[in-house]
Amino acid sequence: MTDTQPESEAQPVAEAAPAEAAPAAETAPAVRKAAAAAAPVAETAPVAKAVPAAEVLPSLDGLPRRRKPATAKPAVRKATADEREEALADALEAEIEAEEAAAAAAAEPELPESLRERGARLSALEIARKIVDAAENKKAADIILLDVTQLTSMTDYFVICSGGSERQLGAIADGIADELRGEGIRPIGREGGSNSHWTLLDFGMVIVHIFAVPERDYYQLEKHWANAKTVLQVQ
Repeated sequence: MTDTQPESEAQPVAEAAPAEAAPAAETAPAVRKAAAAAAPVAETAPVAKAVPAAEVLPSLDGLPRRRKPATAKPAVRKATADEREEALADALEAEIEAEEAAAAAAAEPELPESLRERGARLSALEIARKIVDAAENKKAADIILLDVTQLTSMTDYFVICSGGSERQLGAIADGIADELRGEGIRPIGREGGSNSHWTLLDFGMVIVHIFAVPERDYYQLEKHWANAKTVLQVQ
């Protein structure tokens, strides 16, 4: 019967195939809609999951750099041996300067304002004469006061005297400093020690030289300043 089946009976079978495939064709728009709805989610997902630790920020020179996480500790560079030695030396130097300043403050207490004003009113010659008197009170020998104003800009007067021992040199220097402190005047500097045989007190306008006798004969400051005017001399 299949060989002799009329074409009219076979036609429905051929037309039935498209009818069975129709449901698949009808589902295509639904698939496309689902894909279109899912597309924006896929594009925005990376932004929603960005990690702050990997955020790229511009640096001052315009190049990108990565910001470290908030919990990360800053890197600490260890000091080199030279840096440690330099820091130690600076600390020791500062400590020594502090000790010297404290010792100077203890040795030279702050002068009252009235004394400072009195000292400011004294002329260089008046200061020099007070130094001569203080040296004489301490039994200094061969005191001489020289006017060197025309010979140097370093000072106005030299007071030169002698002592018989190292102890007396120190006593003369201390006596002069105490006398001038009572007038509101402090020495700018003091040089020489117990073994130097020559003590120098610098009052700015007046410089005092206190010698042991052999050192005074050796250095002969009076001859070095032979053109200076002798204001007074006490034997």
